[in-house]
Amino acid sequence: MEKAEGRNQTPIMEFILLGFGNVPEMQPLLFLVFLVIYIVTVSGNILIIALVVTDQHLHTPMYFFLGNLSCLEACYASTILPRLLTGLVTGERTISVKGCIAQLYFFGILSATECLLLTAMSYDRYLAICNPLRYAALMNARVCFQLVAGSWISSFLGCTIVNIFLFQSTFCDSKEIDHFFCDFSPMIKLSCGHNQTLQLVTFTIAAIGTFVPFLLTLTSYICIITTILRIPSATGRQKTFSTCSSHLIVVTVFYGTLITVYVVPTANTPKVLQKIFSVFYAVLTPMINPIIYSLRNKEVNESLRKAFHKLVAVRNRHRI
Repeated sequence: MEKAEGRNQTPIMEFILLGFGNVPEMQPLLFLVFLVIYIVTVSGNILIIALVVTDQHLHTPMYFFLGNLSCLEACYASTILPRLLTGLVTGERTISVKGCIAQLYFFGILSATECLLLTAMSYDRYLAICNPLRYAALMNARVCFQLVAGSWISSFLGCTIVNIFLFQSTFCDSKEIDHFFCDFSPMIKLSCGHNQTLQLVTFTIAAIGTFVPFLLTLTSYICIITTILRIPSATGRQKTFSTCSSHLIVVTVFYGTLITVYVVPTANTPKVLQKIFSVFYAVLTPMINPIIYSLRNKEVNESLRKAFHKLVAVRNRHRI
């Protein structure tokens, strides 16, 4: 990055999100694709929430966490896609500096909370499989609430600390952010002050908020897989593994895309490729999570089937 002393020091009040380039003929197609993704994401996650709330059979710790995760995913998509869709329709790509920081703030809170929620869910599966006799006592309603509340509160505090430093930053020289949403790295490159403290604080909080949960999740699944392998019968192993397979797929997709976007990229990685990876992480992951749980989870499938039959029965009664 250029030294601040050699750049235009006039503070800027807005950014230009370059998005996916200035290709007019592609805008309608991109709008349609992202609109479908947004509708599927929000409706799919709301459906999961509705099933968890209304079906008594899903009133268990695992589905309590799943309901919270679905709520988070719906909010997650809503921090990025409405602004992106508006830009594709109107061609307006400017966003105020404060608006950009606000988008980054909420995106950061939701990302960090998802890391912690996935860790809480892996701990739940660890207790259910490795300590089944003590599961009910260890994973009671109070513990579930504390884990979810702790995930949100700690993420809020961490991102607030980062934003206090970020709001003190000034931006100058270029207005252009070569991305489709306000992410930290593209924004900080436009800062014209000394931001070593901000970068150190952000790195520390990000490491604690992502690397530590990742290690805890990994440890939980090492213990889970070890326990499953000790089960003598193949049927028993398959049945036990099925209780955590959906969550394991979600964790793998989440951390796989997270590492691809924020750890693997180098200066030589093409910007277009980085944007595509970001689409997988920030846009597609919230959409596929409810699909994974719907396809892989028998209890969710059964709940969906019963809800569908009830809906059909109600419609038939109204017709009569």
